[in-house]
Amino acid sequence: MTLDRTQSPAFQAIHEIQLPSVQSHRLDNGIPLHLISVAQQPVLRLECVFDAGTWYEQVPSSAFFAMKMLSEGTASRSSAQINEYVDRYGAFMELNSGPDRASIVIHCLTKFLPNVLPLLSDILNEPTFPQKELDDLRNIILQNLRVNYEKNAYLAGVLFREKLFGTYHPYGRSQRPEAVEEITREGIIAFYERAIRNRQFQVILAGHATENEVLLINRTLGQLPVRTDILPDFSGDVPADIHSPILAEKPDSIQSSIRLGRRLFTRAHPDFFRMLVTNEILGGYFGSRLMKNIREEKGFTYGISSNMPSFRRDGYFLIGTDVNKENTQETLNEIRKEIHILQTEPVSASELETVKNYMAGEFVGSLNTPFEIADRYKVILLDGMPADFLATYIQKLRAVTPADIMETAIQYLAVDSLGEVVVGGK
Repeated sequence: MTLDRTQSPAFQAIHEIQLPSVQSHRLDNGIPLHLISVAQQPVLRLECVFDAGTWYEQVPSSAFFAMKMLSEGTASRSSAQINEYVDRYGAFMELNSGPDRASIVIHCLTKFLPNVLPLLSDILNEPTFPQKELDDLRNIILQNLRVNYEKNAYLAGVLFREKLFGTYHPYGRSQRPEAVEEITREGIIAFYERAIRNRQFQVILAGHATENEVLLINRTLGQLPVRTDILPDFSGDVPADIHSPILAEKPDSIQSSIRLGRRLFTRAHPDFFRMLVTNEILGGYFGSRLMKNIREEKGFTYGISSNMPSFRRDGYFLIGTDVNKENTQETLNEIRKEIHILQTEPVSASELETVKNYMAGEFVGSLNTPFEIADRYKVILLDGMPADFLATYIQKLRAVTPADIMETAIQYLAVDSLGEVVVGGK
């Protein structure tokens, strides 16, 4: 059989998906456990998720350091002993901290879960926050930050979030070297005692796991004491000046980093899917209009993109790129021109169908492993989204019309609503 390589292979558009169900349990102490059982390989991922992100901190960077230091020593194990114990069972442990929440994540073979659980309990209940390990971690973070703050793209991201949300808002606050230098062991312990110790968390168990693993977890994590008092969170909303452009001049820099965007909304907003498709057409994928114009036609950049980061309580729209200084203003002009076209000219049926097919394929492609499926389910489990959010995801994408896109671009992408940050020069 001879292949005709001038013809594209046949394909079938994706209209719906089938996902494994989530089995939700309550441990003896009331802690929720969500099981996503997919027995592809004899491995699992155990994730403990706390409401202990930047949103809850009173001292800058205390949430980050409190989580990172949990594995640096306990009453019965040193940092080296913890690492040796994890390696002995071929496990892998991550400690993450973000704006809304923090988490401890352990990957291991299913058969080694009974060995890993006592260590997890030890880390949660008896961390010692040793000063030497804190000093070492602080030095590493400071070195990384000093390097990053010399990068135009990194600084542009910091300034852009501060512009949208305000310098002191948890979503606008970034890790600053001066805050890291000032953090103390006492401040870290205070955050741990207030936001982590004996606080209720959620457990997400994914992979080759069954009711037997749930029972094992209940014997350890289900017996921990759990506080019932409410954790105070961030109570203010510092107004941000969105209208005045920010220009951070760097005379020695050849390139400029551009950030353009605005505060938006969360995934729960009724216009979320309309904006999602509008964003994709504008700059969400390699074939987007911004890429075709500013990369392929103008040759100003290697890449330009737009996206919609979403937090628990807010979200924003962002366009970002790096260009040569002399092309900065023209790039900004071309971005605004593409937005204007979206607002005034209907998207063609063929372009819209291409984008929808791409987004549907990308969504399905992000569900290949049990851990990826669990990551998608976290939107529902942790942010209170409707139970059918994932099951109807593709249907809602496909329901967006050219008229919806024009209305959405007019409503949410008005030029005077977009904040501008340029690091480098014009």
